[in-house]
Amino acid sequence: MKYISTRGGCEPKSFEDVILTGLAPDGGLFVPEELPHFSKDEIASWAGLSYEELALKIMTPFVDGAIPQDDLKQLIDTSYATFRHGAIAPLIQTGHNEWILELFHGPTLAFKDFALQFLGNLLDYTLEKRNQKVVIMGATSGDTGSAAIEGCRQCKNVDMFILHPHKRVSDVQRRQMTTVMADNIHNLALEGNFDDCQNMVKDSFADQSFLPDGRQLVAVNSINWARIMAQIVYYFWASLSLGGPERKVSFSVPTGNFGDIFAGYLAHKMGLPIEQLVIATNQNDILHRCISENDHSTRPLEQSLAPSMDIMISSNFERLLFDLYSRDGNAIAGLMKDAKAGHMNLSDTALVEARKLFSSYRCDDQGMLKIISDVNRDCDYLLDPHTAIGLEAARQCRRNLETPMVTLATAHPAKFPDAVKKAGYPHDPELPPHMADLFEREERFTVLANDKEAVHQFMADHIPT
Repeated sequence: MKYISTRGGCEPKSFEDVILTGLAPDGGLFVPEELPHFSKDEIASWAGLSYEELALKIMTPFVDGAIPQDDLKQLIDTSYATFRHGAIAPLIQTGHNEWILELFHGPTLAFKDFALQFLGNLLDYTLEKRNQKVVIMGATSGDTGSAAIEGCRQCKNVDMFILHPHKRVSDVQRRQMTTVMADNIHNLALEGNFDDCQNMVKDSFADQSFLPDGRQLVAVNSINWARIMAQIVYYFWASLSLGGPERKVSFSVPTGNFGDIFAGYLAHKMGLPIEQLVIATNQNDILHRCISENDHSTRPLEQSLAPSMDIMISSNFERLLFDLYSRDGNAIAGLMKDAKAGHMNLSDTALVEARKLFSSYRCDDQGMLKIISDVNRDCDYLLDPHTAIGLEAARQCRRNLETPMVTLATAHPAKFPDAVKKAGYPHDPELPPHMADLFEREERFTVLANDKEAVHQFMADHIPT
């Protein structure tokens, strides 16, 4: 299988080249030339598989021989051996045909462990085979950073620099990153917001001249195709657990950078009968405005109690637009120029097509606190703020009560104690035993101005030659 850019300006690349490249040379994102498609009978035959066995079935066509089957199986098994729940991604019922898919049982208590545990093992495998060293540069709104660090800190051929917005992530999120004392891990607190961090990373991929000879940047953000590929699996897992493929299932997804919900879109395109995908946003609602009003205009970013969703520029939205515009790279390049300038409108055709599958909803902090309180009272179940927004969106946008609606629980509530207590919970939710001493651990990070030259100089000074 080959991979092409959403902007149509570069030659198709192999799977290995794509995971080591990040952004395409033309500034676009890589997508498969063709998606694999599974029949209903084939999907139904997977009903009894373990999570790891299902992952192997779904990932194999994307890897397409780049990794021997036995090696791929070992990478998958190793990646999910660190999860603390035997089901890997258990389902919890909270109402009539209403379910929570718990995606926070990995080592850093967030859904991003599903992709980044795998990506870390994949990078180590590929770089060892190539005898190559790389530099990982990533931006995080809270969860990507710790999941990437946990997944890659043992990699012998990687130096990692993770940018987070200074004082704009929760204390637990920050400490999960900054208490990892590894020589190859560097945490940078950028004086700005997440979009500033993300733009810094994109600009750095476009000009890597600050790196030592022989080094290149690799992405761990969801611009890296391997992350999207790994996230497709749990849509199939949830559907099969609820009667799929004979029964359609809908999903509500707390949405920031659009990678998680884009994986659901791909699952649908690959043959999984998904009736509805709900884009759940907080007050930083550019995606909701785009789908509901055709208003994709940037506004000042608001700091919220759901910080992982405090994003105005959703990178992976470009991948969906590529399909909505019949895979016309020139059209996408033009749209992205408009988006960068601050205002983008979709064509009527693209908007109609998007609304066939996607709905959207905006839930601010007050609405989020209410749903945490209500669900805790009614179900004795504690939601994190992002999952609460997802559940409220599911309830408000649901088209069919007879179709199971699954909300993706993207993080453990212990990562956001301030929000949980504001919702009326009487004390800090407990961290799992492996993180119980988190607030006693030494921290290490560097605060830098939102200045590309300063960041590049720091990186150049800290990459071993």
